[in-house]
Amino acid sequence: MNNDVALLKEDLSDELRLMLALLAMEQQADISFDIEDMLQKADWDRFIELARHHRVFPSINRKLQQLKTTGIPVFVTQMFHRDYYRNTMQMLALSGEMEQLSKVFSDHDIRTLFLKGPVIAADLYGDVSLRTSCDLDFLVPIGALEQVESLLVSLGYVKDDYIETVLSDWKWRHHHFAFYHPDKRIKAEVHWRLNPAPSKEPKFNDLWERRRQSSLINRPIYYLGREDLFMFLVSHGARHGWSRLRWLLDIKQLINQQIDWPKLIRLLREHRYAHIGGQALLLAARLLAVPLREEMKPLLSDRRAEWSAEDAMFYVRRMVNLHSPPIPEEVDRYHKKYLFGLLTTRQKIKFVASFLHPYPEDANTLPLPKNLHFLYFPLRPFIWSWRKVRKRPEQA
Repeated sequence: MNNDVALLKEDLSDELRLMLALLAMEQQADISFDIEDMLQKADWDRFIELARHHRVFPSINRKLQQLKTTGIPVFVTQMFHRDYYRNTMQMLALSGEMEQLSKVFSDHDIRTLFLKGPVIAADLYGDVSLRTSCDLDFLVPIGALEQVESLLVSLGYVKDDYIETVLSDWKWRHHHFAFYHPDKRIKAEVHWRLNPAPSKEPKFNDLWERRRQSSLINRPIYYLGREDLFMFLVSHGARHGWSRLRWLLDIKQLINQQIDWPKLIRLLREHRYAHIGGQALLLAARLLAVPLREEMKPLLSDRRAEWSAEDAMFYVRRMVNLHSPPIPEEVDRYHKKYLFGLLTTRQKIKFVASFLHPYPEDANTLPLPKNLHFLYFPLRPFIWSWRKVRKRPEQA
């Protein structure tokens, strides 16, 4: 297959094009004329800002060290080296904390699968310092959540109780709880799902059976099987519009491993992620020069993969931060439409139907005793209308 994917790159900034060229560059490749030319034209302050935003500065630092050129200002190499050093310290701290948490959970017979962080850095890059992580994400059976919370609190973590819920809608409207250790300054996200509803995903027991053991430390640390990891990473990246290129770089690194493509394709199709897998492959091919091979073809035959890849370029062209509200109105409006477009027809029906389920706002508008919360189902249309009526005078 060829890499002639129709994604427009002409309107990307010179600095973003340089960053993509460096990330696409093979380790031992000689510097090309195009890269040499872009180095001469680069706005280095803007380039550093982009590398930090996309969380790829460890890889960029390594690439710049490999270039045999005098076209890079000293302050740039010093800045990247400093960021790289700080990230290395952060990743080592996370590795130590991951080992401690794994031991505590294992001692209490809690099965734990680490989703990202140091285990993924070691697996995909061969070095924890080459990937950034700001927290620890791990998946546990939903029945173990209460015990996990108690253990984290006993270790000094504080729960971020930002989730409001009614009639247990947290189980499907959300997918993780967040905890923060004020002394260690480490955030831990406890997942009971890989993604929020209406996603379809494997059961925990199936993921556990396909788990791998990390060789990062001597104590057993478990994480997702290779094909499960691919599905998780593409679904996570797609859900965030690939607004950080670190997620796409992860896909490039994973593709370079020995993936069982027939197994992966069956897994993606079973859980309605085939077009998402195709989107990731197309973006990786066009932006990071990942070769598209014949065994990938079933994921690329769906036109939705091409359409969603082009839609994701909205985020690539901008520095979009979906985790720092307030989100600009234009971005927020586009993101809602984009997420809806990623859903299959069945998922769209489930998503629309979910609006009939009561929201925490309904309980805030009309407080009822917990044993009467079932009344929010028939009352929801009236409560929703009442909120809209009350908003209009405030807006006027």
